[in-house]
Amino acid sequence: MSDSEKPQRLINRQMLEALVCPVTNGRLSYDATRQELISKAAHLAFPIRNGIPIMLVDEAREIE
Repeated sequence: MSDSEKPQRLINRQMLEALVCPVTNGRLSYDATRQELISKAAHLAFPIRNGIPIMLVDEAREIE
């Protein structure tokens, strides 16, 4: 099953509002399509796996 075929889990809005970027302590935006939390300030995208945000810099991908 490819990533696009996997069922997407909903992220709890209260949890999203409580999370901050571990690099900048800034706000994160939620990309439901890619299942990522985006830190525009740090230029990083943190993955969400099985409904759990992985807030480790080593696991994040760099974005422009």
